[in-house]
Amino acid sequence: MTRVLLGLLWLLHWLPYGVQAALGRALGRALWPLARKRRRIALRNLELCFPQWSAEQRERVAREHFVCVARALLERAFLWWGSPRRLRRVLHLKGPIDEALHGDGAVLLVGLHFEGMDAAWTALTLASRRPLSGMYTPQKSQSLDRWVLAGRSRFATERIVSRHEGATGMLRALRRHTPFYTLPDMDFGPKHSRFVPFFGIPAATLDVVPRLAASAHARVYPVVARMLAGSQGYEITIHPAWEDYPRLRDGRIADIDAELARLNTFIEQRVAEMPSQYHWVHKRFKTRPPGEDSLY
Repeated sequence: MTRVLLGLLWLLHWLPYGVQAALGRALGRALWPLARKRRRIALRNLELCFPQWSAEQRERVAREHFVCVARALLERAFLWWGSPRRLRRVLHLKGPIDEALHGDGAVLLVGLHFEGMDAAWTALTLASRRPLSGMYTPQKSQSLDRWVLAGRSRFATERIVSRHEGATGMLRALRRHTPFYTLPDMDFGPKHSRFVPFFGIPAATLDVVPRLAASAHARVYPVVARMLAGSQGYEITIHPAWEDYPRLRDGRIADIDAELARLNTFIEQRVAEMPSQYHWVHKRFKTRPPGEDSLY
């Protein structure tokens, strides 16, 4: 079945990009009544993060989010099979590109789980004159896993590191001065996480960004992808490097919770700009502090 679906996606990538985007919007609207579990998760996340919103507003954003999820799913075919010429028409990369991708020293590119996250990686590797490295979560299906790895390794890629390797593979790349793209803003359980507020709720937050930045003396550049309306594609912004991140005292991170709070606050600000595009179908608050009941 997976191979059949991948075959259909391969056929889909030949269609004009505007047609692919329209099909994604139609699929997202169709999924809303069908994907009940993910619908409940998205609505619960929005209720937790935006309690001041009305139920109608949360549902409207959640419906828009399903469209973004479906578009991102189908448009991976375009990202991972489309020609560089076609990709450059719809991937609009801006910010300190040369500094982040080609500057001296170690660079940590911090991606976020907006639905355009794969578009961001494709744009970065397409623009880079040297190989980058990134991280991925292995898929259960071997066919799907091969597709994901091949798609994310199309352009200037040194290596895609499995999440099972932890921070070791990431640190090796950084110490070779290979820019590394990581997405740290999901709930991967209590290991290597600390409970830091996200929209005012304690959330299991991976401590990898400040620790890696400190260990490798890396500059940290947040990378945010925005899915544009219609057939305009994606706007991918490399934000300026964070100054004094993380703050050190006697060679050690002075306050790791403060550094993680800075990351979460940055994500909150970007979510407020495009709330329907954040990955709400993930149980961001699944892991709870000891003694707390499940929020789902």
